[in-house]
Amino acid sequence: MQAKLVNKQQSFNLRAHEHHPATFSASRGASRPPAIVARSQDHKNFGETAKKVVVIGAGWAGLGAAWHLAKQGYAVDVLEAAGQPGGLVAGWKTKQGRSAEVGIHGYWSAYYNIFSLCDELGLDPFTDWVPSHQYSNMGLEVVAPIFRDMPRLPTPLGHFAYCDFRRIPLADRLSALPLMPAVADFDNSDESWRRYDSMSALELFRRSGVTQRLFKDAFQPMLLVGLFAPGEQCSAAATLGMLKFFLLNHQQDFDVKWCRGTTGNMIFAPWIDRLEQLGSHFHSGHLVRDVQTDATGNITSVSAEVKGGGRKDFAADAVVFATGINGLKKIVAGSPVLSQREEFRRVGDLGSLDVLAVKIWLDRKVYIERASNAVSGFDEGVGWTFFDLTALHDEFADSPTTVLECDFYHAGKLLPLSDDELVAKVMHDVTACTPSMAGAKAVDFTVVRCPKAVTHFSPGCYRSLLRATTTFPNAFAAGDWIANTHGSFSQEKAYVTGLEAANHVVRACGQGRSAQVIPLEAEEGHVVGARRVIRGLQGLAELNPLARLLPQALV
Repeated sequence: MQAKLVNKQQSFNLRAHEHHPATFSASRGASRPPAIVARSQDHKNFGETAKKVVVIGAGWAGLGAAWHLAKQGYAVDVLEAAGQPGGLVAGWKTKQGRSAEVGIHGYWSAYYNIFSLCDELGLDPFTDWVPSHQYSNMGLEVVAPIFRDMPRLPTPLGHFAYCDFRRIPLADRLSALPLMPAVADFDNSDESWRRYDSMSALELFRRSGVTQRLFKDAFQPMLLVGLFAPGEQCSAAATLGMLKFFLLNHQQDFDVKWCRGTTGNMIFAPWIDRLEQLGSHFHSGHLVRDVQTDATGNITSVSAEVKGGGRKDFAADAVVFATGINGLKKIVAGSPVLSQREEFRRVGDLGSLDVLAVKIWLDRKVYIERASNAVSGFDEGVGWTFFDLTALHDEFADSPTTVLECDFYHAGKLLPLSDDELVAKVMHDVTACTPSMAGAKAVDFTVVRCPKAVTHFSPGCYRSLLRATTTFPNAFAAGDWIANTHGSFSQEKAYVTGLEAANHVVRACGQGRSAQVIPLEAEEGHVVGARRVIRGLQGLAELNPLARLLPQALV
C-alpha cells in the first residue's frame, strides 16, 4: 500500500551523543528554549568550600547523579553533547510544534526508584496499567492481562495461567519449563554474569529444550524489543537478567504504564527546573574531549569542545561518566588520558544497535483495539512496536484523527529506506495487525533514524562493561550498560546507577549523605530454594561423571 502524504514532515537522523544543531528545533516543550543555555561557573548558590562535580551526559543516569549531589550541596556542572537534556530519551518539538521522540518508553512495575522520584517531584506523568499484546505477521499471538488484577500465583505460574496464547500450542509452551532452573540460578551476581555471558540466548534456549516454535514466536520477539537483537546476538546472561526483571521475578512485574506524553515534557522538564533551582548548571552542545589529572591520579578538570567553536575547562573534585557506549568511545578516542586506561579502552569492544522511529498522523479517527503492541515476523531480525498515542498521550486525547507511533529495533536494514517508503511500510504492516486501519491515509509524519543508539548486550560483553568505580579515585560511571548487582534494566537501571555513582562521590568527597536506592522485591521462596538445589548439583557435577545427566544449561 502506498500512503498518500498530504503534508509531509521533516525527518531526522540522530547519532547518540552527537550534537546536530539542525535536528533539535526545540526541546522540552514550547514553553522552554530549544537548548540549555550554559551559565557562568561561579555556582553562586554554594559556598566557597562546595565540592565541584562534573557529570558527563544528561540522561537518566547523569540527571540521577546530579539530582542527588545537588541536594547534598555539591556544585554540579552537567555537560551534554546534544542540544537538550535527556539525550535520545527526552524528546523535543519539531518546527511545526509536533512532539517527537526516539521510541516510546514504558515504565514497568519494578521501576520503584523512578516512581519514587516522580512522587518526590510531585509529578503524575503516567497512564494506568496497560495490557500488552504481541503480533506476528500471522496475526495476534499473545494477550497479556494486567497481572496485578489476577490472583497472585508463584512465579512463573501466573504467566502460564493468565496469558492468552492465540496460536502457540500448549506442548510448545510447556517446553519453557526446563529453562526455569537457569532463571532461578541467575541472581545477577558477578559470578552469574560470568557463568552465562559467554553463551548466546539462542544457545541457552536450545540447551534448555525450548522448541523452535516457542523460540521463534515468543522468545525471539521478546528479545528483539527487550534487548534489541535476535537471540544469536544476545548474551544469555543479559537475557536471563531481562527476563527476571521484566517478567519472572514476580507475577505483576510485566505490568507496564506509559508516559502520558514525551518523557522530556512530562518528567525531564520539571525535574531539570528543580535541578536548576538547586544551582546545577546545564551546558548543551558541550562535547567532552579530555580530562586532566594531578600527581595522585585524581581528575582535576574536564575539557569540552563548545558548540560554535572554542574550548571550556570545568574544574572537578569528582567526575561521573554517564554517556552511552558510543559517546564514551568518542571521548576515549580523543583523550590521551583516558586512552591510557585499559578499562576505558575495553569499551571499544562493546557495540550498539540501530533504532528507527516513525510517527504518523492519519486522515481520520481509527479504532485500534489495543493501544500497546509488540510485533515481529515482518522483517527477519527486526522487532517493532506500535502504539495508539490518541489513547496514551494527553496531547492527542481530543484529536479528531488517530496518531500512531512505530519503533523499530535492530533496524539497520530499514535505515536506508526513504521516508515515503517507511511510511508506506508502516501503514501496510500496522493494517495487517489492525484491519480497522484499512483505507486510512497518512497526512503527516516524523521519521527519526538513530544509528547505534541503544546498547548491544552481545555474548561475551560483560568483561568489557565499565564498573561504577574506575581506576581514577574520583571518577565513577553510570548508565544502563554499567555492570551492577541491583538487578534492574533499561531506564530504571540507568537511574539507579546514577544514584549509585552519586553515593560513590559522597564517599570520595566526604560531603553529604548517600541516596537510598530502593531494592527489588525479594525473590519468592521457591526460587531461592531452587537456586540452592541447583548450586548443590553444580558442585557435585564437578566431582561426579553423572554430571551429563544434569540439564546442559546448568553445567
